[in-house]
Amino acid sequence: MIERYEIRFSGSGGQGMILAGIIMAEAASIYGTKNAAQSQSYGPESRGGASRAEVIIADAGIDIDYPKATSIDCMLALTQTACTSYYSDIKKDGILLIDEDEVTDIPEGDFKVVKYPILRAAREEIGKSIVGNIISLGMITELTGIVTREEIEQAVLSRVPKPFLELNKSALALGFEKAAELKKAL
Repeated sequence: MIERYEIRFSGSGGQGMILAGIIMAEAASIYGTKNAAQSQSYGPESRGGASRAEVIIADAGIDIDYPKATSIDCMLALTQTACTSYYSDIKKDGILLIDEDEVTDIPEGDFKVVKYPILRAAREEIGKSIVGNIISLGMITELTGIVTREEIEQAVLSRVPKPFLELNKSALALGFEKAAELKKAL
C-alpha cells in the first residue's frame, strides 16, 4: 500500500485540470478508503492561462499545515508551458504523462515519460475535445493504480450531467485502454 502519493495535473485554463484534481481526490477519499488533499493554482485568465491542480493521496493523515505536493509521483502535462514550468518536482522513477502533440520539447530526468495524443484522441475517437481531462484520469488510474477503475468511474460519473454520462464513460474507458497498452513499454 502507499504511504503518500502526489499527482499534478497541468495544462491551460479550460482544459479541466482543476476538475480532474477534484475528481481524483474524491475517487481516493469518497469512493475509496484513502485520505486526499487537493489544491489548485491558475492564472487570472479563465481560458488559456496556466492551470494546475495537485492531489496528495495517503493511507494515513495528511499534514493540514502544509498539504502541498512537493515530490510528484505522477504529472500530467497537456501543454508545453505546463510541462516546462512544473516538471522539475517529479521524483526519481516518477511518471510524466504528456500530450505528445502539444509537448514536443520533452524534459530529461530520472522519470518515465508516457506519450499519447490525449486531446486529439478526445476529438477524433470520442468526438469532444472537452473530455481530454477524463481520458487523462483513466490513463493515470491505469498507470499508477493509486485508485481503482471503479473508484475513478464513480467519481467521474458523480460529477457529470446525465446527458453526458456515456460520453464520459467512453473517455474513461479509452484512457484505461491506451494506458494499459503504453504501460507494457515502461
